[in-house]
Formats: sequence, C-alpha cells, structure tokens
Amino acid sequence: MSYDRPPGLPIVDAKTPAVLVPAGPVTRDEVAGLCAEVRALLEAMAGAGAGAGVVLVEVVGPGPPGLGTVDLLARLHLTARRTGGGRVRLRAPAPELRALLDLVGLRFEMEGQVEQREPALGVQEEVEPGEPAV
Repeated sequence: MSYDRPPGLPIVDAKTPAVLVPAGPVTRDEVAGLCAEVRALLEAMAGAGAGAGVVLVEVVGPGPPGLGTVDLLARLHLTARRTGGGRVRLRAPAPELRALLDLVGLRFEMEGQVEQREPALGVQEEVEPGEPAV
C-alpha cells in the first residue's frame, strides 16, 4: 500500500470531522505516517477553533481484517487521545472487524451506530389502548 500525503497544511472545516482512508493492508512502516496524519488533522482542527476533534477512519481493504488492522486502529486512537483529547470514530466497519475489536476488548465510536439505551430510528413501541403515555 502506498500513502502519499498531499503537500501543505490539511484543509479542515471546524464543523465536519476529517476523514482518513487507509487503502489496503497497512504495513508497520506506514503506521507512523498515518498516526502523524491523525495528529496533523487534529492539531489543524484545534487551530480552527474546533476544540477536541474527531477523525473518521474508513477501514477498507481486501479480505477480512486482521490483527494488523486492530494494531493500526489502537495506535490511531492513542495518538488522537494524546493530541488534545481527540477521538477516532469508525465509519461503516465490516462485521468481521467489529467482532475482532470486541474480541480484543477495544471500543470505538461507530458512525451510524445506535447509542446505548436509545431506540433505533423508526422503531415504535406498541401501546395498548387506554394506557397512559410514557
């Protein structure tokens, strides 16, 4: 996999999170570059007045995810936390990746995932006639 960072400072909109898309399997040598990219994005967000920022990570690639992907996500998460309390959120992770993250005990915010104790959108509870509204 090759990952070329565009020259110059990253363009950051304070209202929308930055998106990082590592393509294909990531080698150990590329992890440091991706961590530096997350750090630069979060520092640019802080400079734009966004406070503690969020970086969306789209994990795409051929085949099922492995421990290399878990290692990358853990390092990106740690880099974000060390950079002004930033966060990493996963966008549309594969079910295999979710299962692997659960297996190793890593918890990430997932874009589009229903939060705990909140009903999913479009779900209605059945109410018997004559029962008071809750």
